[in-house]
Amino acid sequence: MALPKIKEARSLSDAELLEAIVETKRDLFQLRFKKATRQLTKEVHQFKHARHRLAQLMTVLRERELAAAQTDGVTAATAESVSA
Repeated sequence: MALPKIKEARSLSDAELLEAIVETKRDLFQLRFKKATRQLTKEVHQFKHARHRLAQLMTVLRERELAAAQTDGVTAATAESVSA
């Protein structure tokens, strides 16, 4: 199975993105639990895929936060210059 592409993460809405982050964290927890109880047999590669997916989702979330902060900063700076 190939690693997920970041284009897929970027195409998600904000609500879907947060849902996917929660789901991926839950999957990682379950994988760690299975590993600790020795129920994990051949799915060791799923750790890499889940961590990779979580990193992509968190990156997209941070990109959106920075973009929102940048547009808010530009709007605030424009309002200050107009009122001055």
